[in-house]
Amino acid sequence: MLRIDSPITTARLILRPFRPEDAEDVHGYQHRPDVARFMRWEPRGPEDVRAAVEQMARETELASDGDCLSLAVVQPGTGTVIGQVELVLLSAEHRQGELGCVLHPAHQGKGFAAEAAFAVLRLGFDALELHRMIGRCHADNAASAGLLERLGMRREARFIGTGFFKGAWRDDLVYAMLRREWRARLGRVRESPDGNDHGLHAAHPPSRDR
Repeated sequence: MLRIDSPITTARLILRPFRPEDAEDVHGYQHRPDVARFMRWEPRGPEDVRAAVEQMARETELASDGDCLSLAVVQPGTGTVIGQVELVLLSAEHRQGELGCVLHPAHQGKGFAAEAAFAVLRLGFDALELHRMIGRCHADNAASAGLLERLGMRREARFIGTGFFKGAWRDDLVYAMLRREWRARLGRVRESPDGNDHGLHAAHPPSRDR
């Protein structure tokens, strides 16, 4: 079992459990059409966001298959929630997990998503001792696919027509990483010639699409 009770600090971010008072910040990105475009939900109003935040605030531990750990991505200086990351326990028996990440567009392109997602990989492989982690995204979501590739995950599959999605049939990409690949990735980061891990260090659309 993995439970998060205290914040996780990365180089530039804080990852912590959600609180009901985070709803205003979360509404700042979940109401946007460009954020909802590849999610299974439409742009959300205040009431729907409050319900989503209340649900995420209860997701603080992984104990059984299907459990989801949701963490707010917070800027330390302002205390603003700029996104969310998730770790889903797909199978305890087979030590399989899934990561997800959503970030406010105003904070994209700065390495924050990679930094937060990398911390989730660390939780999965080091704290939970998973054997394999995956990431999934809409096949047209080039930004999410690029993030998963920058994390060192391998593209394993493209599933065609997985569902009728906002007026069209959806294709999904699946990326994966094994624990041995994670360890090799850590070694390459530490041995970077310029001594810079480019935001990929920690103290990182999920299948459940919140």
